[in-house]
Amino acid sequence: QVQLVESGGGLVQAGNSLRLSCAASGRTFSSYAMGWFRQAPGKEREFVAAISWSGGNTYYASSVKGRFTISRDNAKNTVYLQMNSLKPEDTDVYYCAGAVVPGGPYDYWGQGTQVTVSS
Repeated sequence: QVQLVESGGGLVQAGNSLRLSCAASGRTFSSYAMGWFRQAPGKEREFVAAISWSGGNTYYASSVKGRFTISRDNAKNTVYLQMNSLKPEDTDVYYCAGAVVPGGPYDYWGQGTQVTVSS
């Protein structure tokens, strides 16, 4: 069983930055594709970014491309989401997730961390 724990959320002003971290338990973390998603109350969960097991491939939603960067450190069992030039519409609960099969469904989810961007 893999456990994912997000941290780094908070309240920031528009234009500022935050870095989210997702720490994973388990020795097989380095073999998982990882992703970040976000969800506001009453809305559907939205894909934000994903990264392959090696870190060699990254994918972004068009709404965050050029502002957010996903990365991972397999030695630390951690995936990051660097968020720059934050906008009020980036306000959401952010979740990290792990996929055992690349391109397949996400099997493991964290509990989420709140990001609030004030105008």
